[in-house]
Amino acid sequence: MANKNQYFPQTVSHPGETLDEKLEEMNMGPKEFAVRTAKPEKTIIAIIKGESSITADMAVLFESVTKIPAHFWLNSQRAFDEYVARNKREEMIAQSVEWARGFPLSTMIKEGWLATTSSSNIKEKTTALLSFFSFSTPEAWQNYYCNQMLKVGFRISLKNTKAPYAISAWLRKGELQATEIEAPAYSEKTFKEVLPKIKSVMATHPSDFFSQLQLLCLEAGVKVVFTPCLPKAPINGSTRWLNDTPLIQLTDRYKRNDVFWFTFFHEAGHILLHGKKEIFLENIDYPDKITKKEIEADIFAEKWTFSVEEEKEVMEATPLDISKIRNFAKKFNTHPAIIIGRFQHNKLLPFSVGRELIVPIKIEHEIEN
Repeated sequence: MANKNQYFPQTVSHPGETLDEKLEEMNMGPKEFAVRTAKPEKTIIAIIKGESSITADMAVLFESVTKIPAHFWLNSQRAFDEYVARNKREEMIAQSVEWARGFPLSTMIKEGWLATTSSSNIKEKTTALLSFFSFSTPEAWQNYYCNQMLKVGFRISLKNTKAPYAISAWLRKGELQATEIEAPAYSEKTFKEVLPKIKSVMATHPSDFFSQLQLLCLEAGVKVVFTPCLPKAPINGSTRWLNDTPLIQLTDRYKRNDVFWFTFFHEAGHILLHGKKEIFLENIDYPDKITKKEIEADIFAEKWTFSVEEEKEVMEATPLDISKIRNFAKKFNTHPAIIIGRFQHNKLLPFSVGRELIVPIKIEHEIEN
């Protein structure tokens, strides 16, 4: 954002123009100047034509002959080099517009993810997008997210997914959110200890459930962030490790508390069962997806939300009514919506039954450090 208010001149002259003017003022030709500075004449001519640069060594030599300080020559050369580089970047930005159009820019701007506005031109949006990812070129984005050039940092390829642009933007936002949270070193023991407390938060689902969830996980060194879904990227959640810190990134895709909590415990299962080596994206197909580990995470989530044994006990009490479901939820320390959601998912109940027990998800704020 600091660069946004900096002034960059439209044109910058090569220091060779100043040298040419100074030599004319001194009534001195390139050949004599070359002799006086002990530099090849062809080098001096190339500088005057703007075809070669003034080095630090040359600047000091020029100072003795022209009486113009070396720092002037160096600053002039530096300003010209930056001008040329920025022009090249402007050309690159213009060529990257089509790449930028692949992202859901309007939603990203609306959510405040990009340092630009909806009225900004497409080049400004492209520049903001590169800054958002901390990449210098679209090729860098391609190498990181699709070509797996840095497997240590990003261990799956989005190349064959249906929405690599939106998915990568969603993942990047989660990384940025995670950097704003300070966490102690991860402790598997502590994480296992706080899960029963988190289950109780799930069962009561208070208005500040997300803040409580974040703080409990943070005790174990696990970061949890909420990132809204982007168009074409209907992700329920994700698990990955940023260095030695596990990150759970969640959405409110279905805006139902039963789906939200199942997704959280599914991601927690990945952390406890599968270690640091993979990144897991829920509800997204990608080449490296390991079905076995997804099933294991599902079983883990079932255990913590509404186990198979508990489900059987409820089924034996049919016919069910709202009062029975509430009583079972209290007995199992879960939320009634979890029971309703499970039966609906297994097609044992129509989606019209028990809708009043499902709580719409609304996440208003997160941890503030």
